[in-house]
Amino acid sequence: MIGKLSGVVDMRGGDHVLIDVRGVGYIVYVSDRTLMALPGRGEAVALYTDMVVREDLMQLFGFPTLLEKEWHRVLTSVQGVGAKASLAILGALGPDGVSRAIALGDSAALRKAPGVGPKLALRIANELKDKAPALMTVDSPAMPAANLSAADVIEPTPHGTAPAAPVATPTNAVAEAMSALGNLGYGPSDAARAVAEAQTDQPDADTPALIRAALRLLAPKG
Repeated sequence: MIGKLSGVVDMRGGDHVLIDVRGVGYIVYVSDRTLMALPGRGEAVALYTDMVVREDLMQLFGFPTLLEKEWHRVLTSVQGVGAKASLAILGALGPDGVSRAIALGDSAALRKAPGVGPKLALRIANELKDKAPALMTVDSPAMPAANLSAADVIEPTPHGTAPAAPVATPTNAVAEAMSALGNLGYGPSDAARAVAEAQTDQPDADTPALIRAALRLLAPKG
C-alpha cells in the first residue's frame, strides 16, 4: 500500500497530477482545491495517498494533510459516496469545512459539492455525525505535505539542523479546543457542535478564543 509520495511535479491534468519519484511517474487524483494549491512543473511536492485496487483498476488519490486523507476514508464508507464524490466534497469544503458541516448536521453545505444531491447529503450528515468529534481532534502536521521544498524531497535534513518551529493553524486550534472541552467534562458530540459553530463565526480564531466561544455556546440558557 502506498501511503505517501514525495517527488517532483511532472504534469498537471484536470483532476490529477503526475509525480516523478526518482524516475517513476505516479498519477495521483486530487480535489480541485488540492490541485490549485500544488506547485508548478519541476517543483517538489509531497502528498499523502490512498490506493484503490480493483480487478480492472488501480488508482491513487492524494491529500495535502492526514486529516483530509482520513475524511476521504470516512466519506467513502458511506453508501453512494465513491472516491470522486469524496474529492468533490473535500474540494468544495476542505477538511475543516467537512468537519463543521457534519458536526452541525448541515447537509445544505454538503450539497455545494458537484454531484451531491439532497438525499446523499442528508445520508452523509446522518451516518457520519458520530465520526466528526474524533476527526476534529486530529492535529494536522505543522507544515502541509504539499509545501515542502526541493531540498526536503531530494536531500535529507543535515544532522544537527533544528527543525522549523510549528505554525499554528485553525485545525490545530480545533483539535486543542476539543481536547480542552473534553477535559472540562463535555461530551464529544456537544463539544464538536459548539466548536464547529464557533469556528463558523470565527474561522481564524486561535485556541483560547475558540474555547471561550464554544463555552458561551455550551452555557445553560435562561
